[in-house]
Amino acid sequence: MTPHEKDPLVVSGPSLSLRYPRADDAPRLFELASDPLVTRWFSWGPYAEVAQAEGWIAAQPAKRESGEIMDFLIVDPSAGALGVTGLTEIAVRDRRATVGSWLGQPYWGSGANFEAKAMIAALAFQRLGVERLTAWANTRNGRSQRALERVGFRREGVLHAWHRHGDEMHDVVVFALVRAAWERSPLAEVPVRIEGTPPPAFIVG
Repeated sequence: MTPHEKDPLVVSGPSLSLRYPRADDAPRLFELASDPLVTRWFSWGPYAEVAQAEGWIAAQPAKRESGEIMDFLIVDPSAGALGVTGLTEIAVRDRRATVGSWLGQPYWGSGANFEAKAMIAALAFQRLGVERLTAWANTRNGRSQRALERVGFRREGVLHAWHRHGDEMHDVVVFALVRAAWERSPLAEVPVRIEGTPPPAFIVG
């Protein structure tokens, strides 16, 4: 086990936390991600069996090690896992990353997205050295677009035929949050505690 896996990242906000998924999280993840409304705009899903959640969890350590993706469960101390957020497409030279998030349907509009974005942004800008976070939303997914704009992401344009879901190509709206805008945003006002060692592949500055 590598040093960063022995001392895993945990990011804590006022009421929620982010942590790496564990094997025993599979039933809960299956419950959340088997909802077709949740995965409607994704490149995967909905889950049809718990083995899919188990496989996703098992693949995470290698993906963190390689720098492919670093996903966290969004965890409520009472309700358990609410969804997933994480960073991918790390560009060390340009100091940027892409953020993606999803929540189980019962937690839409609950404020969990705001706190999760505050935590992942604090990790990216304060600990990892990122200067820009990119996010995408399907052009037909108005809920996701509004959610990104509410937390301070700025709409930059449309990428045509950018995302494949099944046999269909989708257009996406690209959003960005740069360091200076984050520092002035409500996200930066949320108290966040970051503990543990980041995977080296995700440290860009």
